[in-house]
Amino acid sequence: MIITQTSLRLSLLGGNTDFKEYYLNYGGMVVSTTIDKYVYCIVKKRFDDLIIVNYTQKETVKRVDDIKHELVREAMKMVGIKKGIEISFLADIPSEGTGLASSSAVTIGVLNALYAYRGMSKSPEEIANRAIEIELNTLKKPIGIQDQHAIASGGLRRIEFTAGNEIVANRIQMNESVKEDFNNSLMLFYTDITRRSDDILESIDIKSKKNLLDQNKQLALDGANYLLKGDLRGFGGLLNFYWHLKKQFSDKISTPEIDEMYKKAIEAGAYGGKIVGAGGGGFLLVMFPAHKRAKIREALKDYKELPFRFSDSGSKVVYQQ
Repeated sequence: MIITQTSLRLSLLGGNTDFKEYYLNYGGMVVSTTIDKYVYCIVKKRFDDLIIVNYTQKETVKRVDDIKHELVREAMKMVGIKKGIEISFLADIPSEGTGLASSSAVTIGVLNALYAYRGMSKSPEEIANRAIEIELNTLKKPIGIQDQHAIASGGLRRIEFTAGNEIVANRIQMNESVKEDFNNSLMLFYTDITRRSDDILESIDIKSKKNLLDQNKQLALDGANYLLKGDLRGFGGLLNFYWHLKKQFSDKISTPEIDEMYKKAIEAGAYGGKIVGAGGGGFLLVMFPAHKRAKIREALKDYKELPFRFSDSGSKVVYQQ
């Protein structure tokens, strides 16, 4: 039996500059972090030759090609496992539509588990690249490549995507006390709206948004520098600017209710915030001065808060028998 634990990620700045249509021409950059909310993948050998996959549904099949869970199906094909296996998933939050990259966490987690099951060691970069192969090249999902690298490696990072198709994922080395202050200045509130990120991302014409993407990239660079200097107020201001910029990509990114949530947070003293992930629902991230936490919580009391802490880990094997 193998169990992997894979962190979800919180995207902060630079969204959509990780799309190949942009970064292969101009280079991209994002700032993101993993958090202590996880997807667990359990892989166990079966006595018989059946394949069983447990998630919100239970599948029992004889052939890999018959698996409906497309991420599991393609991961098994990639690793070369054809029969006699049971794969189960557990997650700390709803598995879809939250903006915390749960789909990529599932892909990373099951790949990591299946390679360990076969006794094969793969680096975080290799796992990330294989997840990208599945999600973008095989399944043709309209997504970028930041989630896979952020989740596989873990931690608070500035991730660069060069026009030469190189990915450089560097940790942002903050003073520990400043990093703790940063963690304490962020809250997540659930909008109670789930959406398919594919629907949002398909509505964005990347090629026609170069000016907005150039600004996004600069915000990521500035944001990483603010964090290195410990300027949390400055970073919060960038989040506010980024949210208003992000909404210009598509009319599906926000809703009147989300705009009202955001307004309440700002009026309660927040520096800024954003819907994490593609937009349209999921979680609202809010950044604020530490002494405003109680006021923010009161202003958004109608929405469920998701307490979290930063996590330095990506995807790892936590049990192997």
